[in-house]
Formats: sequence, structure tokens, C-alpha cells
Amino acid sequence: MRLHQATSADLAALLERCASDALTYAPVGCSLDGAAAPGLNRRHWTTTLLGPDAFERAADAIRSWKVHEGAGLAIATDGPFAVGTNVAFSAPLPFGFIDGTCRIVAVVDEPDRFGFAYGTLPVHPERGEESFLVVRDSGSRVRFDVEGVSHPAQRIARLLPTIADGLQDRAVHRYLAAMQRAVSDAT
Repeated sequence: MRLHQATSADLAALLERCASDALTYAPVGCSLDGAAAPGLNRRHWTTTLLGPDAFERAADAIRSWKVHEGAGLAIATDGPFAVGTNVAFSAPLPFGFIDGTCRIVAVVDEPDRFGFAYGTLPVHPERGEESFLVVRDSGSRVRFDVEGVSHPAQRIARLLPTIADGLQDRAVHRYLAAMQRAVSDAT
């Protein structure tokens, strides 16, 4: 934890340190395929996106990290939007900020589904995977889904799971709101 959001230099240092880190959970891909993940809790959030070209605007918001930035995170990556790219972030808490590192483990780029999943590396408050997916159904309705499969990594969070779940829920609601803004701002 820190009092101020991490700087670009702080995030660059996190990226350099995590380059050879291993993922902290298994099975990889569990947030996208519904696979059983022993010891991890599965949670799902969704919001409907409205407006012309909602799917394309939402896909752009994911690809360009606008959803994460719009949720208040400072983000840095060590490569393009692709499997294997490491991500460092600094996320707001009710008081202060927390830093973390993840690795993109899957990218979905289909005509009616776009998004990615990233898995946690050792510097992260959780152990597990989270996916961010925009989906267009056969009726052209568009939704944004966030799926988390995780458990708290830090001892205090494991002792107070209700607080940890509340913080995760709050963070995901910021993602959903950021996506709504990104789609509606493009109109």
C-alpha cells in the first residue's frame, strides 16, 4: 500500500521486476472457460451497453486500457495487447493505493466477443484471474462481463474476507461505470 498513486517510474520498476515471475494460480484460463478452480472463488458482474456501435466502442475501450484508467487505475504494460504481456497497476483504495502485477493469459478477438483475461503475479493483492469481455448476442444486444476467479493473497484480507470482497466489488463497479462512460462518450 502507498499513500499516493504510483508514478510511471514506479510502474516501470514493477514491470521490470515481474518479467520472469510465474503466475500465482491454476488453472490458467479459468475466468473464460468456467473451469473448476480449487480454492478460488468465482464472481461475475455484467452491464448492458447501449447505443450505435456499442460493441466496437467497447472493444476499443478494452484494447486501449480506457476501462482500467477510467476506473482510476494507473496502468503500464511491457508490450502490446497480447498474450504474455505484463501489466503493472496502481489502484485506488478507500485510503491510499495498492500496486499489482498481472500477465495477459488470453485474448478473445471474435466477431461478437472481444476482451482478455489476465492472471496474477506475486505482486498482487489477490491470487487468480480476471477477464474483461464485451459480447454481442444474436439480437445485437451488447454487454460487458467481468469474471473474477480468485482469493485474497494477503493475510489481513484472508482474515477479513467480507472487506476484501467489498473492495473487489467496488473496483469492478468502477470498471463497469468506466465502460459505460467510454461507450457513451464516443457518441
